[in-house]
Amino acid sequence: MNWIKVLPQDELPLNERKVVKVEQRAILLLNHNNQIYAVENSCPHLRLPMRKGKVTDDGAIICPFHRSAFDLATGNVKEWSIFPPGIGKVLGAVSKEKALPVFPTRLEEGSIWVGLQ
Repeated sequence: MNWIKVLPQDELPLNERKVVKVEQRAILLLNHNNQIYAVENSCPHLRLPMRKGKVTDDGAIICPFHRSAFDLATGNVKEWSIFPPGIGKVLGAVSKEKALPVFPTRLEEGSIWVGLQ
């Protein structure tokens, strides 16, 4: 595991989020319930940004564009949506259900670190 220091811990207050660049990847950091999560900032459906996705009480992030929900800790699909109505079935047919890439995090030396393989 290659650990990379990405942000001072105090720059990500409770219930905030920030996109950081880590080795050519846009990673969305979230401080949800005092837990730091790191997920790919691109939805696996159509590669649209996840930055403005709603975070649910049960620890999921919902894509703001097609409304699929992904577990913040594992990236597993909690709900795969074929939104929007009308063309959703076509989009669902061309884009198979995929997990959202997630990355391990740790707090050390007052900073947030993200692990990459």
